[in-house]
Amino acid sequence: MKVVLLAGGFGTRISEESQFKPKPMIEIGGQPILWHIMKEYAYFGFSEFVICAGYMQQYIKEYFSNYALHKSDITFDFSSENKVEVHNNFAEPWKVTIVDTGYATLTGARIKKVQKYIGDETFLMTYGDGVCDVDIIELVKFHKSHGKICTLTAVKPEGRFGILDLEGDKVQSFREKSRDDVGYINGGYMVLEPEIFDYIHGDVMLEREPMEKVADDGQLMAFKHNGFWQCMDTMRDRQKLEKLWALGNAPWKVWKK
Repeated sequence: MKVVLLAGGFGTRISEESQFKPKPMIEIGGQPILWHIMKEYAYFGFSEFVICAGYMQQYIKEYFSNYALHKSDITFDFSSENKVEVHNNFAEPWKVTIVDTGYATLTGARIKKVQKYIGDETFLMTYGDGVCDVDIIELVKFHKSHGKICTLTAVKPEGRFGILDLEGDKVQSFREKSRDDVGYINGGYMVLEPEIFDYIHGDVMLEREPMEKVADDGQLMAFKHNGFWQCMDTMRDRQKLEKLWALGNAPWKVWKK
């Protein structure tokens, strides 16, 4: 089962770094957040990826073209006709297809453009800027159990602002916003049947007309995940993820190395 990763957007809310590289290539612990997502999928046995690139797509291609060298020790012998010797050659057991889906293409159209690389089979899809500790095996089992076209992972994000509990105009309490104060949102980590392509027409947001029509047809299901989930929309989000990684307390790190 292939994994489609949306990695072509601008990342305007984290422009401090996205002006220099695609948002999914912004690093957490010295590795792009895209790498973290791929490591998680690979841990669960899904190691064939189709990356929907766009904005600064060459950055992603260059990263993977040099991936094995970056992960290995190298001797450059300039006294012997510039001989290069690679030691401890390491490569992930991944197959990665990177597709230039356009500079400003919307999410639905990006997915439509990689249809030929997916074929007529069920596939996984998520956004290239969020990590979580969802059990992908259980997610797939849930999807297969109901037989619908689409399953999304429903998550409750952490609140960013304090909550005032009011009685009339009187403040009863002031507290941090908890996940119980907010509803479920689409956290990505989807499972999709190839019929989804029939719902995508033109340059559209996947989350608008296509998904709304899938829901209207009774073909959209939610896999509720109450564990860790965090997107990287802002520098504050990035700093939070970086801190978790540095402390060895990154819930999404399910792999060993």
